[in-house]
Amino acid sequence: MTEFLFVHGSNHGAWCWRDVLTPLERAGHAARAIDLPAAGLDPTPPEGVTMDDYRDAVVAAITRPTILVGHSFGGMPITFAAAAAPEKIKALVYLTAWAPKEGDSARDLRARYGCRNLMSAMRLSEDKATSTFADETLEPLFYHDCPPGTVDYARDHLVPQATAPGHAPAPALPGGIARHYIRCTTDKIIPPEAQEDMSRDWPADCIHDIACGHSPFFAAPDRLAEILADIAGRS
Repeated sequence: MTEFLFVHGSNHGAWCWRDVLTPLERAGHAARAIDLPAAGLDPTPPEGVTMDDYRDAVVAAITRPTILVGHSFGGMPITFAAAAAPEKIKALVYLTAWAPKEGDSARDLRARYGCRNLMSAMRLSEDKATSTFADETLEPLFYHDCPPGTVDYARDHLVPQATAPGHAPAPALPGGIARHYIRCTTDKIIPPEAQEDMSRDWPADCIHDIACGHSPFFAAPDRLAEILADIAGRS
């Protein structure tokens, strides 16, 4: 049995993993998802949240060697957590996620790869401490290939995202931590070419593709669980 811990991306929460946990559990694995501080049901005010808070929440949630899965912006906190507590990590899985090199922030990566759709979807609060996604962008950009009802479900659960964590430069990862990248080939938020570039020098058997958009946990949960189970078998 392998332990999985799932870390959501911007504005999301543990709720987005609902359709992936069950097939992994049926395959004999332990699968959990957490709310980062100020996300999901966590009551922390978002205005003061930092990447250190995210890192500490992830590390605290790990009780034994674990495969960390980070979606989208969630690639940043799993990187910080692995750098802080490498002994707790069996592998890192970047799911159409930011996979930073040392010194990269999420803001740097957005600028490097253009990400015009993502930038057009984001709405900053007046004090620039949080951001949200414009409602009219949810269906065409984030959930365009997801089952009926997904947009309504997401709309009911999305929360403002703290902006400060996006400015934090990533630490270096210690050697010996296996990294996998799951590329979503029709993603409209993190462009496929950005996903390819971030994982360009990774071993071929650590690259996995799903023919879907930015939300594979809704669009292709069984295929995602299948890939993760295969990673577990090799970790």
